[in-house]
Amino acid sequence: MTSPLSPPSRRGFLRSSSALIALPALESLGFRRFASAALVATPPKRFVFLGMGFGVTKESWYPDQKDVGADYTLPEGLAPLARHRDDMTIVQNLANQYNNEAHWGSTFWLTGANRYGVPGQSFHNTISVDQLAAETLGKDTRFTSIQLCAKGNSNSGGDGHGPGLSLAWNRRGKPVAGLDTPVAAYHRLFSDENTPLEERQARLLEQRSVLDTVMSDAKSVQRKLSKNDSEKIDEYFQSVREIEVRLSKEEQWLGVEKKRPHDPVAEPGESLLGYDELFVMADLMIAAMQVDASRVFTYRMPVDTLISSLGAGISAHTMSHYSHGERRDVSEMRDLHVAKFMSSFLDKLKASKESDGSSLYDNLSMTLGTNLFSVHTLRNCPTLVTGGGAGFTHGRSLVMSDPKTPLCNLWLSQLQGSGISEDSFGDSTGVIDELFVA
Repeated sequence: MTSPLSPPSRRGFLRSSSALIALPALESLGFRRFASAALVATPPKRFVFLGMGFGVTKESWYPDQKDVGADYTLPEGLAPLARHRDDMTIVQNLANQYNNEAHWGSTFWLTGANRYGVPGQSFHNTISVDQLAAETLGKDTRFTSIQLCAKGNSNSGGDGHGPGLSLAWNRRGKPVAGLDTPVAAYHRLFSDENTPLEERQARLLEQRSVLDTVMSDAKSVQRKLSKNDSEKIDEYFQSVREIEVRLSKEEQWLGVEKKRPHDPVAEPGESLLGYDELFVMADLMIAAMQVDASRVFTYRMPVDTLISSLGAGISAHTMSHYSHGERRDVSEMRDLHVAKFMSSFLDKLKASKESDGSSLYDNLSMTLGTNLFSVHTLRNCPTLVTGGGAGFTHGRSLVMSDPKTPLCNLWLSQLQGSGISEDSFGDSTGVIDELFVA
């Protein structure tokens, strides 16, 4: 077993033959002294992008466009976020001018690219904003960026995401692969990659924590910690154990073939597919932030499995063509549960403290959205931004005066607001000044 602290990187790890557990930034271990390292006194900036695929229910998700400013009425579809309304902004009239695919809510969402931008090619994409941010923010982290996506996210457009392996696209415009289950994400973050997959899976099935194999080093480290640092690392270890308990059940279902009804909706059964997956993925992102494993995250969220897990008997594509009746009911149910998830995610981000006393929320910029408006309409992309990392003034409904304001203006605003020097991005025409005005 190697030492829990391994110079010269000054990055703290607990390591065994089957686990590699990064430690949070702890003052007691002298991390503040190494300003050139990734773990420094000033917490790093972070990005989170959550892609919804198909659009939202326009009648209950958007505030009235005449109802702007801080005193707007929170729409029914976002009601679960009421306790966070002062810390988020709903932005309307953003769009990707080149988008012409009514089933592709994710493919060009973070790029703003023109599919036909290269003569003679039927498909062209460019770098996504998360990957551009990762080129700066990911230099000193274990993972340059982390891409998450739901198992079953297809390229056919049936779930509203469109072509791609995640939300991310590299500099050549090629898709970046994502981790498509919470179990895969867990092993990526907490398992030694040299350990056979079967052994890693067996540990979860037997409900043995990766922490068990490094506990000797953990106890040695904890003896050196201040009271505040000891509480911080205890909180982190507890969150890891809670994630493992929830995933141990998922491991049992990974190899079980799921029955499918005539309408192509996956049945989540006893697994985490669907609604429960959202919360575990959020916990994994928070755990990765706590130990500075990565600073840039994307999550291509489930659609079909999400509504199926909520009891819907129709597919996501059928839901997206809603009018009145069951289809609209399912669409509104989906919106409400996504809002509940977001509210829980924000609760945890605000509760998780950095080494300087600020919270994870204070240092990140997070966007929930999609390229599709509603019923496949390609305008007014649903956009909710939150987090204190980009310096935005939150707590209001913001409607851009130009109904075709480039969505890339938001991405440029987040980049510049987070200290990343870019003069333009995609088809941007400038930053959104209103986001920075008190």
